[in-house]
Amino acid sequence: MCGIAGYVRRETGPDLRAAVAVMHRAIDHRGPDDRGAWQSPTGRAVYVHTRLSILDPSPAGHQPMSIDEGRYTITYNGEIYNFAALRESLIAAGVTFRSHTDTEVLLRLYQSEGPSFVKRLRGMFAFAIWDERERTCFLARDPFGIKPLFYHEANGVLSFASEVRALLESGLVPATLNAQALYEYFRSGSVPQPLTLIRGVRALEPGHHLTWRDGRGTLRRYWQVEFPDVAGGDDPAGLTRAALIDSVKHHFVSDVPVGIFLSGGMDSTAIVALSRATQAGEIRTFSLTFPGSALDEGPEARRTADLFGTTHHEWAVDARSARALFTDFLAAADQPSIDGFNTFTVSRLAHLHDTKVVLSGLGGDEMFGGYPSFRGVPRLARLGRQVRLGGGLATAAVWAAGEIGGARLRRITDLISDAPSLQRAYEVFRGIYTSREALTLTEHYVGGREAVVEQIGGGAHGDPTPEDTVSRLELTRYLRNQLLRDTDMMSMAWGVELRVPFLDSQLFDTLARVPARQRLAAGKALLLRAVPEIPSWVANRPKRGFLFPIQQWIEGEWAADFAHLDRRPLVKTETWYRKWSVLAFEDWSRRLEVTGG
Repeated sequence: MCGIAGYVRRETGPDLRAAVAVMHRAIDHRGPDDRGAWQSPTGRAVYVHTRLSILDPSPAGHQPMSIDEGRYTITYNGEIYNFAALRESLIAAGVTFRSHTDTEVLLRLYQSEGPSFVKRLRGMFAFAIWDERERTCFLARDPFGIKPLFYHEANGVLSFASEVRALLESGLVPATLNAQALYEYFRSGSVPQPLTLIRGVRALEPGHHLTWRDGRGTLRRYWQVEFPDVAGGDDPAGLTRAALIDSVKHHFVSDVPVGIFLSGGMDSTAIVALSRATQAGEIRTFSLTFPGSALDEGPEARRTADLFGTTHHEWAVDARSARALFTDFLAAADQPSIDGFNTFTVSRLAHLHDTKVVLSGLGGDEMFGGYPSFRGVPRLARLGRQVRLGGGLATAAVWAAGEIGGARLRRITDLISDAPSLQRAYEVFRGIYTSREALTLTEHYVGGREAVVEQIGGGAHGDPTPEDTVSRLELTRYLRNQLLRDTDMMSMAWGVELRVPFLDSQLFDTLARVPARQRLAAGKALLLRAVPEIPSWVANRPKRGFLFPIQQWIEGEWAADFAHLDRRPLVKTETWYRKWSVLAFEDWSRRLEVTGG
């Protein structure tokens, strides 16, 4: 796990190494074990790298790495879990290796197969490969978007980095707000890819690669989330268990110890159970507890750790200790969101116990239908259609109730203002502010009215069932734009590599062939059948999620930090997540000196 940055350009020109050196310093926290820089002989490409040594921690793994007498050079962030098998296939074809790293495997595959090789990769990755002979740059990102990659194109120069702030601090990119992205941020609590909050900076979307040549980039998709219309087959639980076991085994590929983030929930417990089924050695687990809070899952996590014989570490978090970390948490944010504090805090715990690699249960809810959205979104869409069919009086009544009601009720007015599709219902269900409120906030911070176009898509994109549509939206919206981005950012702030076995492309391909009525059955029934080791105190516990008592803290010990939002209300901020979204944005824009236009 690492940080990468660099630039490539169409022609020779002014020396930009100083700008890239600034980018290098901005990503130092992502790789405390080693750092490297490289410039092509023509000066058309400069790459930098910071390394968190996981595979082959010897100097042979130093990056940027070159092969073929310097023709191909890579800077790479991630882990390729099937690299050993890919390496063996290349050796059988006569390829000679100088290291035991997955980095060199990527270079050799690109050398022999070209861009299509990304379809063979199993893992999480973001990388840039420069071909000195062809003067092309090839950027690629993993199917689910576990690893980040941002880029900017202007005046024949392509600059890229693992974090947006590295591009900003380089001086190569103007620190100007993207009004559309800010609007979407206030709508949902995170910035939807490929947008970023900086005008002109884009995220390379998951499952895509970009080939840059002669000052122009060609973007292509090589993978996407799709659920085929299947009739089903025999023993879905057996197929699911085999695929889960296979994924967990691959996610333990490491030359350093591996730990697990353990809550009292089903997903992380399943990862612990499957890890114990595949690993004979020490397994470390890490949990947060909140003594005296109804959200405390510490006792359940402790029982689970005892059951599976893990080396368990926990931290009792209260309002005071959490507040002491809050400023550092905000400073770690590459882009603001309403999530990530839990990962920041538990990653600190892993860091304090010298654990560089941890597994997480992230993705289990999206894969197995664990969120209330799987039932709530289709129901909300039906409600919206009924209200619109009820005519003007019913619509006016709901609209009026929304204007004077609570935050959730106000968002429902968005649903009836347009065709209430499943996607529209999902956006309302997951929303933070209404369209009108988000526009008010955007105009305030941008400094006037700019073009903001609602990104309202319709339909189910050919999904077999409404539940499949919700699963696809959860995977490509909430998970991709918020959970994965924040977990990467906040774990890397402590030099911790976070791996997500549920988000494995081969596991997904297996699960996608299970009909939604089985895969997304209530209570995660398929997961329970596939992992019967999950104990009753977890299986029978109502879902709560990995939550902090934030509302309680903001109303109590943290009140002074958020009080100014109530003194100058642009919109109503009665919930913790509404307050948090504004405060996080204001801190981010002030810290990075971002302007409205």
